[in-house]
Amino acid sequence: MLVTWRYRKRNSIIQSFDPRAWILFFVCFLASTLFFWDLRYLAFFFGLAIFVAFRSGIAWKEMRRAWLFIIGFVLFFALLTFLTGRGGIELYKEEHDLAVLKAGFDILGWQPTLRITAERTMFAFSMIARVSSIAMMTILIPYSLNPALYGVTFRGLGFSDKIAYAMDLTMRFIPTFGRDFTQTMDAQRARGYELDKVRGGLLDQVRRLAPLVVPVTIHALSGSEDIIDAMDLRAFGVGPRTWLDELKYTRRDYALIAFGILMVALSLTLAMWGYGKFWVPDFLLALAH
Repeated sequence: MLVTWRYRKRNSIIQSFDPRAWILFFVCFLASTLFFWDLRYLAFFFGLAIFVAFRSGIAWKEMRRAWLFIIGFVLFFALLTFLTGRGGIELYKEEHDLAVLKAGFDILGWQPTLRITAERTMFAFSMIARVSSIAMMTILIPYSLNPALYGVTFRGLGFSDKIAYAMDLTMRFIPTFGRDFTQTMDAQRARGYELDKVRGGLLDQVRRLAPLVVPVTIHALSGSEDIIDAMDLRAFGVGPRTWLDELKYTRRDYALIAFGILMVALSLTLAMWGYGKFWVPDFLLALAH
């Protein structure tokens, strides 16, 4: 049986709009964010994402794991980029040192050195603002859109019945897979399987995880076969499909779509005029030596 994300009706800004309008706005938001690396411009998108997150009506305890994953993911890659300087080499050609930290030991004649530059610092902050904005807006969608409207939403966006239903199943796959994995792990622990004592090399650990991986995989394949058979019995794809629910745009939906299109058009125009490129403030350059 397919399950869904932890959706419930809330008094939120997202659920006040037609799901099609919000999906279109999200696409416009995503496209607009990708035009910029300037922290001053990215601050607008980051602030907008923060505003939507606080007005989403979703409590911290409902999305604690998702938020912790996003925070850890963003900070890890920002820190990795800051330490190595690899990510921004296409955006800047010259680096201005703020500090150079050298280790007091050598490794085979090589002395570990950490360069803290103005460019690496600003690129790390720009990456945090950019990725966080996209991640926050993305993770709110499955918790805010009614699962019963997945199919009709994508069909209303112009996709075919097959693609709309495929998107519906895709949105439900992740929570279903997570439920199956949790149930299998609990069942194996009840039989004496101790997951915490899985040791050894990489191959040994993979082999010892077979009691978890194999049942979950087989159950996923079996479930997909059941869904395919049920769709075939109902002659899915033979002709146009009718949907039980019907969505209608309101004025606020048109206003949201217009705002998203305007945001993309303005972002594209600014990018074509040369605005929004990577930016380093003058005061950081003044501190360089």
